[in-house]
Amino acid sequence: MYELSILFQGFPGRSTCHGGLGWSTVALLRGEGRTVLVDTGGYGYRAPLLAQLEERGIARSDVTAVVLTHCHWDHICNFPLFPNAQVVVPRPDLEWAAAQPVGTWELPEFHVEELARAEHVLRAEDGGEPLPDVHTIATPGHTPGHFAYRVATTDGPVIFAGDAVKNEHELRTGDADMTLDAAQSRRSIEKVRDLLAADPRLVLVPGHDRLLSLRDGEVVAHSQLAAGIKAWLPGRAEPTTTVDLGA
Repeated sequence: MYELSILFQGFPGRSTCHGGLGWSTVALLRGEGRTVLVDTGGYGYRAPLLAQLEERGIARSDVTAVVLTHCHWDHICNFPLFPNAQVVVPRPDLEWAAAQPVGTWELPEFHVEELARAEHVLRAEDGGEPLPDVHTIATPGHTPGHFAYRVATTDGPVIFAGDAVKNEHELRTGDADMTLDAAQSRRSIEKVRDLLAADPRLVLVPGHDRLLSLRDGEVVAHSQLAAGIKAWLPGRAEPTTTVDLGA
């Protein structure tokens, strides 16, 4: 059983002019003699991710495992920061990603190549338990080999949905944005909803949103959205202006 900390709460947003924001959820699990990260974010997370770990007394070398939901850039780019970590990646997703041509925009080629060749990578299978109390659930659609993970924590069971269920809107409607197969994504979202409906204790950790639950068939958010950017805008009294993106 693990203690769960959300290091970065994902944000359900996309730039209107500069491509994906990639503000994804990154979580920390501690227990079972292990220190585990679930997804690692994109390059922009590097400094704040290490700072978050340092605040908790965790060095890069202390991380024993990194669990990846799929091979997109905003989820895998920082696994090389952790030299002692076993990397858990869905076998079908890695095989798909490794077969894609160079320039596939959502895949960081060199990271995928490293995952495909490195000895410290565990290629997880559907229905498996790659780490104690960490169970794999196939949730294809967003990518062909995407996995969610059900984990026993000290606060109760959680499902790390990654981008199988990116946000509250997708959980409510079944309509997935940015998916390679909309029909498969809908089935995966329904699969996750069924799991939530069957166990009211179960909490969903989406890939780009707050913690969510399903209570009496209704989606409940555990917190407010919180995000912002700081901009250097002309004609302002202060040198920078903070733009609040929360709700």
